Amino acid sequence: MCMKKTAVACAIGAILCFGHHTALADELVEQAAKVFKPIPTTPPALDRNPLTPEKIELGRLLFFDPRLSRSGLISCNTCHNLGLGGADFQETSIGHRWQKGGRNSPTVLNAIFNIAQFWDGRATDLMEQAKGPVQASVEMSNSPDAVVQTLKSMPGYVERFKKAFGGTDPVTFDNMAKAIEAFEATLLTPNSRFDAFLRGNAGALTVREKEGLRLFMNKGCASCHGGVNMGGTGYFPFGLVEKPKEEITAGDTGRFKITGAPSDQYVFKSPSLRNIELTAPYFHSGKIWCLKEAVAVMGSAQLGISLTQDDVEKIADFLKTTTGDQPRVEYPILPVPTKDTPVPRID
Repeated sequence: MCMKKTAVACAIGAILCFGHHTALADELVEQAAKVFKPIPTTPPALDRNPLTPEKIELGRLLFFDPRLSRSGLISCNTCHNLGLGGADFQETSIGHRWQKGGRNSPTVLNAIFNIAQFWDGRATDLMEQAKGPVQASVEMSNSPDAVVQTLKSMPGYVERFKKAFGGTDPVTFDNMAKAIEAFEATLLTPNSRFDAFLRGNAGALTVREKEGLRLFMNKGCASCHGGVNMGGTGYFPFGLVEKPKEEITAGDTGRFKITGAPSDQYVFKSPSLRNIELTAPYFHSGKIWCLKEAVAVMGSAQLGISLTQDDVEKIADFLKTTTGDQPRVEYPILPVPTKDTPVPRID
């Protein structure tokens, strides 16, 4: 009889314990849903640049075409490699004539959800961003006129621009940027385990990952890294509480270079933390290669706290659950050049 009573008591205890954990998990889902949103499976509408299949397909070709660069070697995919989480696995990107850029290449994946583009937000949208690297001397080192000349020299491109934009003279630098923007808007990574959790599946994360999520929210990380993209929604000082070592900041004054406002010293757009395990190295300088180290640096620099090693590992474990379905993009066969297509230049 005593054994039966003990067994019944254990069963009741297990049920109560399960119910308690379920309630805590549901509470965490509810808390997280107020801070984050799942990545959608379809891109948002662009009012000034409606997405069409023809425009997206043209953008796909342009994204992979190195002939947009002066050297004929560098494409958008060079620094935003779709096989590497939309980044390039470099501290800072290598451009024209092996010049090294000043900042780490941000991922292009889910970039449509950012408030602006580049670390300092100097491009208001992906269309404007697409024009920047093409013209930057340290990147693709080309000019709008040379790009248009190159595209017009290939009948395959002329026909595609007509289908995408219509009109009598559709091959323009602006339309090139619009097409690239349309393609990049489709580069989403939905269906991560974290997205499943946000949609109500409390079992999508392990106990340890849930603890990491709770720490991420309760310690204050989500203040800069919330929303759909877990970042990219505002500008914040790097070193809000404690300035990181010079080797990490690399002397970069951030948004101050654009605005000249003293309050923008060392201010950067918060990066997205989606797919973060795929996009090392970290920070604008690309000086930190370990995700756990990056988490620890942010704890001291932004929050003014020393996270325990266990806390760091839990947060890193949680962040890895944000890796979603990577875009499956077929490498295109590009339009054939003609005798009028400008030859590559390395000067």
